[in-house]
Amino acid sequence: MKWALYGKLQAATAAGVSAALVTRLADGAQSFFDGERWQGGLETTEAQRAQVRRMLIADKSGVLDEGLFVRSYARAPRLIVVGAAHISQFLAPMATLAGFEVIVIDPRRAFASSERFPGVKLIDAWPDEALGQLKLDATSAVVTLTHDPKLDDPALVAALQSPAFYVGALGSTRTHAKRVARLTEAGFGDKVARIHAPVGLDLGGRAPREIAVAILAQVIQVRYQGEAK
Repeated sequence: MKWALYGKLQAATAAGVSAALVTRLADGAQSFFDGERWQGGLETTEAQRAQVRRMLIADKSGVLDEGLFVRSYARAPRLIVVGAAHISQFLAPMATLAGFEVIVIDPRRAFASSERFPGVKLIDAWPDEALGQLKLDATSAVVTLTHDPKLDDPALVAALQSPAFYVGALGSTRTHAKRVARLTEAGFGDKVARIHAPVGLDLGGRAPREIAVAILAQVIQVRYQGEAK
């Protein structure tokens, strides 16, 4: 491994950011990918970069057809939930059991309490501030569940500007149309298609615990299969 890239890998690991090292087997040329930026002397195509990103998100290492070896250095996937709602109370333990590091963000301390979310990391800051501190990376998923634009919209803006592999928002089709209009007016019209809304797979359930199952299922689906719905 080139020393310069080794230093970048060390820095990413220390910062808790998932990264991948790509090596061409024929001559040892390498590039480093931190979920957003590519660095190093190895030239890669857009298709190859997309494959590497998918492998990093899924925490997979291996050889690509083009003779490239991808070594993923991925942290545990994170599910960041904005809004300490009833759905969140079911989603948090389910996601933890599925291997996600779960973080719940809600400035309303009466909702984001350890009594309601035992063993879950809670942040009582405003969502945009909290997400900025968390440094979203390619193995992060963000779900907004407050139904309040004052909380959800800033969180979605932060998530859409990040390499997070999944962005989802609670709300009906009509609610989401209004959300899209607001975000488009704010200058994010080219990014709103990334939002999964209404959030979750359409499993037919309507109870909070059933919606939580649908959300987690979709997050896992996107993690391993990309944006297929």
